[in-house]
Amino acid sequence: MSLTIVKKRKHIISLRDLSEQETLDIINRGIEYANGAVELGQQLAGKIIGIYFTKTSTRTRTSFSTAALRLGAQIIAYGPNDLQINTGESMSDTMQVLSRMLDGLVVRTAGSPEVLRAFANQKRMSVVNAMTQDEHPTQALADLTTMKQHFGELSGLNIVYMGEGNNTATALALALAKFSNIRISFFTPPNYHIDPQILQYAKNEGEGNNTIINEFHDLKFLPSDADVMYTTRWQTTGTAKTDANWREIFQPFAVTDQLMSKYPNAIFMHDLPAHRGDEVEASVIDGNKSIVFEQAENKAHSAKAVLEWCMR
Repeated sequence: MSLTIVKKRKHIISLRDLSEQETLDIINRGIEYANGAVELGQQLAGKIIGIYFTKTSTRTRTSFSTAALRLGAQIIAYGPNDLQINTGESMSDTMQVLSRMLDGLVVRTAGSPEVLRAFANQKRMSVVNAMTQDEHPTQALADLTTMKQHFGELSGLNIVYMGEGNNTATALALALAKFSNIRISFFTPPNYHIDPQILQYAKNEGEGNNTIINEFHDLKFLPSDADVMYTTRWQTTGTAKTDANWREIFQPFAVTDQLMSKYPNAIFMHDLPAHRGDEVEASVIDGNKSIVFEQAENKAHSAKAVLEWCMR
């Protein structure tokens, strides 16, 4: 009797799980896809990938769906009410079954990354975190792909982030901490900060690479120079503000023409969706310093790199 050997798949649950080299490999492969340097169609031929989103998505869901199809895979899409988890089946049973039918599962959930670790507690199916409450790792991978494509290198970049310390901010901190000679300054409203434990983890890792990660709640600490100005929408998917006057609290952290004029050489980035007139002025996001739609397009190229890395 012959034994079937099942190759253990790789996962992307949190950026903390990836080494610097693994992260760089995904970024560089994403740039190759973005530059049209890779012939498409055979990388994931014969693979079947599940797309399971319990929260709304435009860019992430579309990027992973199109990435899988362009690499030769087939997809099955699940909505928030499609799986028997909703009727009481255990997560363990659900994942054990899916892992025997799918090669990969891309998941967006309102839970924590630890929920996805339960999804990954099997040996056959890759699991990709397409956003949890605490972290958005594939957004950061696409963002760093965009930065490296634009500047040529990540080392030496000076980045300013304005807005809530949400899952995008968390992912940026964790991703940038892996690389050397970077400075990122997070400017977040009081009480809307990055999780202190995650921030300290990123700061500690960054120090070993001569990368400086700081968080401020006062704009008087704005740096004198910046290469990238980054913001996200104030109403993060799946969250609600505790302060009735939260807009007044957030208003000083909007990216305006006046703020951008302080950094004449900086590009503008936004993970989208954007709310013009809230976190960013229309003249900024629609101006000639904005690369937000190149950034959005790179989500699809980065998704190709993520899926290929996980399943080949």
